[in-house]
Amino acid sequence: MLWTFALALLQEDISNSLPAAASNSALVEMVHNSGPVAFTVLVILLIGSIFSWAIMFSKWSSFRRAQMQGQRFVRAFRKSSRLSEIAAVAEQFKPSPLVAVFTEIHDEYQRQNGGRGLPRNPVALERAAQTASSEALTAMEKNMTWLATIGNIAVFVGLFGTVMGIIDAFHGLGTAGAATLRAVAPGISEALITTAAGLVVAIPAVIGYNQLTARLREFASRMDDFGRELLNAIENSALLTPPPTQQPQQPEEPRRRSF
Repeated sequence: MLWTFALALLQEDISNSLPAAASNSALVEMVHNSGPVAFTVLVILLIGSIFSWAIMFSKWSSFRRAQMQGQRFVRAFRKSSRLSEIAAVAEQFKPSPLVAVFTEIHDEYQRQNGGRGLPRNPVALERAAQTASSEALTAMEKNMTWLATIGNIAVFVGLFGTVMGIIDAFHGLGTAGAATLRAVAPGISEALITTAAGLVVAIPAVIGYNQLTARLREFASRMDDFGRELLNAIENSALLTPPPTQQPQQPEEPRRRSF
C-alpha cells in the first residue's frame, strides 16, 4: 500500500516536471534557431543588461558607503567644538559628499577672515556650499544617463527584432505557399523572444534608475541641510567668542618740526 502511494507521487512529480523541462528546452531551441537579426538583437540586449546591472551594483555600493561615512562625519562634526579639528580629520570621511561641502565652506571662511569672527560675506559662503553640492551631485550621477538610456530603448530594440522576425516569417510563408498556422507559428514565436528579452532588460534598468534618482535627491537635501547647519555653527561660534581685548593707545608725542 505504501509503495503504491509513493510510486503514484513519483509519477505525479515527473508528469509535473515534464512540461517545465519541455518549455525550457523549447525556449532554448527557439533561441538557437533564431535568425541573424534576432540573434544580433539578443546579443545587444545581453550586453546592455550586463552593463546596466554593473552600473546599478556600483552605484548602490558607492551610495551605501557615502551614506555610512556621511552619518559618521555628521556625528563627528556635532561633537567637535572647533572647525579646525573637523578640517584635520575630514579626509577620513572622503566618500561622503558632505566633506566637499564642509571643505569648500571652510576654505572660503579662511580666505575671508582667517577663520575667526563673523564672515565678512555670508552670501559667498552660501554660494560656495551650492557649488560644492552641485559638483558632488555631478560626480555621483556619473553613468546614470547610460542606465536611463538602456531602460528607455531596450524595449524598442527587442521590438525591432520582433518586427524583423515576423517579416521573415511571412516572407517565408509567401514563398512556401502554405497558409497554415503550423507553418507560420514557429517563426512568429521565435521573433517574439526579442520583445520578451527587451522587457527583461528594460524593467530592472528603469526600476534601478528611479531608485538611484530618489537616493540622489536625498543626498542633495542632506547636503543643503548640512550647509545651512555649518553656516549657523560658524555664526554662533563667532557670536559666542569674546572680542579680542584692545590695548590702550598711548598718547602720541607732539611732532616736532624740523627746520
